[in-house]
Amino acid sequence: MAILPHNSPLFDAAGRPLSSIRAINRLEEAEKESLYSRLLPQRLRDVLGLEDNSLCNSAGERLVTIIAPHGLSLVRIEARSRPDNGVVVFFLELSDTPYQQMELSFCIIRDPISPHYAVDVDERGVNNWFASHGRNIPEELRAMRAGLFPNQTHHGLQLFVTFFPLLERFTDSLGRQMIVAEPLSYDNAIRYEKYGFDYLRGRRLMCEIDREFHPGGRYFSRLDGSTPFRMPGMERTVSGRSWAIHDGIMDEPWDEVQIYRMIGVHAGINTFPDREEEKR
Repeated sequence: MAILPHNSPLFDAAGRPLSSIRAINRLEEAEKESLYSRLLPQRLRDVLGLEDNSLCNSAGERLVTIIAPHGLSLVRIEARSRPDNGVVVFFLELSDTPYQQMELSFCIIRDPISPHYAVDVDERGVNNWFASHGRNIPEELRAMRAGLFPNQTHHGLQLFVTFFPLLERFTDSLGRQMIVAEPLSYDNAIRYEKYGFDYLRGRRLMCEIDREFHPGGRYFSRLDGSTPFRMPGMERTVSGRSWAIHDGIMDEPWDEVQIYRMIGVHAGINTFPDREEEKR
């Protein structure tokens, strides 16, 4: 049963209630796409020039791909600026969990007309899987100086603020009460806090990071200018801390952080209360 105001449960065309991604994926293609299209923010449609209630632009070119295999509990939505290998403007992956939750596995939003920074490949041009298999330091420097966070290849579109309410209502319509995710970086975790997430695992680590970036802390003392990603003063901003952590300033790699958001409940968590706001 949906709990958000003015929201209602999801039903298929035959009037049967839907309670999971797996259930939606059993439907015919057109019906699946109609339901999953609810997750596309209107501004994304405007940016791509999508026709009303369509996944195509005015020229009839299909720009949105929805992969929702029958029998599986996941959906992947990919929207490109052009059908012929254009920039991936919006990438979303959701899945059911064994505990009746919605897992937000990936959400990537890019401005298709912004410059590209090749931080997603190593210096030989090979995919580095979010820098876990090598880094591209020259491109990372360009990205950092342009105001991007680690792993960002383009500036964003500020779309998450309109996307997340759609995800929350969609999850609620399936009768699910919790959204879970694993932030891939420190800045991701701070961003999710803003949207009301709490920690299943990692809150102690986040509080420790905040403490150790203050004067007298071990991470504060390591902002010694030894690399461009460890400059004094970087402790004051989310991006500064995130780049330093990306550069390996911690004693262990960033990992094992899990977060959750109860539908309709803002947890009010803020593990970096005295941060300096950044113009983005």
